[in-house]
Amino acid sequence: MAEKDYYDILGVSKDASDDEIKHAYRKLSKKWHPDINKAPDAEAKFKEINEAYETLSDPQKRANYDQYGSADGAGAGFGGGGQGGGFGNFGGSAGGFGFDDIFSQFFGGGQQRADPSAPQQGRDLQYQMTLEFEEAIFGKKTVIKYNREAQCKTCGGTGAKPGTSPVTCSNCGGRGYVTTETNTPLGRMQSRQVCPVCHGTGKEIKEKCPTCGGSGKTDERHELEVNVPAGIDDGQQMRLQGQGEAGDNGGPYGDLYIVFRVKPSKDFTRDGSTIYVDQPITFARAALGGKIKVKTVHGDVELKVPAGTQTGTTFRLKGKGAPRLRGNGNGDERVTVNVVTPKSLNKNQKIALEAFAKASGDNIAGKGGSNFFDKMKDAFDK
Repeated sequence: MAEKDYYDILGVSKDASDDEIKHAYRKLSKKWHPDINKAPDAEAKFKEINEAYETLSDPQKRANYDQYGSADGAGAGFGGGGQGGGFGNFGGSAGGFGFDDIFSQFFGGGQQRADPSAPQQGRDLQYQMTLEFEEAIFGKKTVIKYNREAQCKTCGGTGAKPGTSPVTCSNCGGRGYVTTETNTPLGRMQSRQVCPVCHGTGKEIKEKCPTCGGSGKTDERHELEVNVPAGIDDGQQMRLQGQGEAGDNGGPYGDLYIVFRVKPSKDFTRDGSTIYVDQPITFARAALGGKIKVKTVHGDVELKVPAGTQTGTTFRLKGKGAPRLRGNGNGDERVTVNVVTPKSLNKNQKIALEAFAKASGDNIAGKGGSNFFDKMKDAFDK
């Protein structure tokens, strides 16, 4: 096991995400930086924090640390004395030398970049926005707030104290990596590792910015006005360029992706730009025809129902649906009429329907005949 618990040093759990580790490192490095903190143990604490971050921020080193208790995998078996024996345990090492170093050397792996000082775009972010059904139909203007890493306003993103500038790293000569030689059973091998001084940037900051601690970035609560387009649908997203996190080495900000979630409506359902609604009508209106009032997202409209309309018939209201995102007007609304059979009748309604039944030749309650109201119900429930 390792002599130091890197997770404990950074104050994070063993299953902490990369973002949680980065956030903890920036917070602690700023707190314990010797230029800011004048405590006698500040420098030692600062070095310890950097050592922990260097291991836990590197996926391979972190995996080795979690498994073997050290960043380079030292202590794992090789040959008959190790775990699994022979060459079976390729995650192990020989005398502190891991097979991943061999593969990195032979196949072009490693942590180095062709140009460590080249501008790098910032990380993209995602924001989920919940809309009412009508808000998605007509769009709206709103203000959102979210946390992001922004360019430090004190140093302009350089990480250096105002009035100073980063210099070429004295440890790696600006390459961003250092080369080490190790004796292995296969001979003397070279491997490349991220420079522990500049952390791969190729630049060394002699006097760090008092605001950001040399990172060039600060956490901020960002506020942004968003124009939600009319016709947006559930699950769709919108990209806002340059509203993500700050880049490195003067690189541009990343992008923000807004993912929309639309609440269901009690009156309507939707498929793209087409809106659907169920409309109850009376038996008399279905039989005689006439105009009925129908709900649409654009307001109530009149719909002409032909005489003899059957339950389940669907009518089209052109242009009464949702706006199409790419223009070309609105979609349509589909109205499905459902004939409602009354559960109870007053005296006049009953007399009128009995007269209708007699005129139609129906035996309302005669022996061997069907009840007229049952027949009417069956007819309109089909």
